[in-house]
Amino acid sequence: MSEQLRAAVFDLDGLLLNTEELYQFVGTELMRRRGKTFEEELIQKIMGRPQPVALQMMIDWHGLDTTVDMLAKETQEVFAGILDDRLQLMPGAAELLDALDLAGIPKAIATSSGRRFTRNVLGKLHLEPRFGFILTGEDVTHGKPDPEIYQRAAEKFKVGAGQMMVLEDSQNGCRAAIAAGAFAVAVPNGPSRQHDFSGAALVADTLADRRIYEALGITVSG
Repeated sequence: MSEQLRAAVFDLDGLLLNTEELYQFVGTELMRRRGKTFEEELIQKIMGRPQPVALQMMIDWHGLDTTVDMLAKETQEVFAGILDDRLQLMPGAAELLDALDLAGIPKAIATSSGRRFTRNVLGKLHLEPRFGFILTGEDVTHGKPDPEIYQRAAEKFKVGAGQMMVLEDSQNGCRAAIAAGAFAVAVPNGPSRQHDFSGAALVADTLADRRIYEALGITVSG
């Protein structure tokens, strides 16, 4: 293990699991029902934000005659209909989790999603026991891009923020990690490939990127 990096924190949606992609499907369906489109620019703005904030931004963007609570309920219903068939780990995630286990590097989840949702999706893939702790949007006062969630993660790990690798797929998430002083690794995919990751320690292709392993001091074969 690297002398510097002593812990790893994973974002959830679009980083560890493909739920960001599923949320885009849901958002498209919600807008379709209202005769609207889920524009790329709107998708970019809401990625990585807590659900209430993202839903309010959708309402404001299109001037929708609805509420956050109503959209949240509808989101849950649409999402539940596709989750079992389409939920999966992102490329390289399983191998990285195994490598961290073997190296004895503790790991956690820090997500803008709610606790019930987070435990549900992790439970479907039997992942929750593999993490030392989980922080959700309900555990902080200020959501990403505010650094609060990663500051709390460092406190729970009992390490300096600079000794903690944070893996994020979105600009908002990366900004939170950078502001907290963590070793921020951007792993963009889909729409987030257009995000600004200035200040990140590295921008990886996928979770299989050997530079992630090297930064953690884990030997990569081949």
